[in-house]
Amino acid sequence: MVMDLGTSVIIKGELSGSEDLTLCGQMEGRVTLPDHTLTVGPHATVKAAISAKAVVIMGAVTGNVTAKERIDIRATGSVAGDIDSPRLAIADGGSVCGKVQMP
Repeated sequence: MVMDLGTSVIIKGELSGSEDLTLCGQMEGRVTLPDHTLTVGPHATVKAAISAKAVVIMGAVTGNVTAKERIDIRATGSVAGDIDSPRLAIADGGSVCGKVQMP
């Protein structure tokens, strides 16, 4: 099951779950999905510390991003913060402003 939070949704605080999640709106705080994938939609704005099994970024993320398996920054995606993941893919047009650690 995938939970989709639409473009008009604004969340402030801590978000955790046990299923894949797609954020399309605004999020401020912390996102924790230890066994699932977080997708940041192309129109999403996320100001949060993110920790997930895998992260796909198509929108704007400000904050540190940690993934157990993989971080995938698509052409419209950007991260202003540190990245920690064993695998990282950045498409042409995608950007990172921060430290990258790949253990």
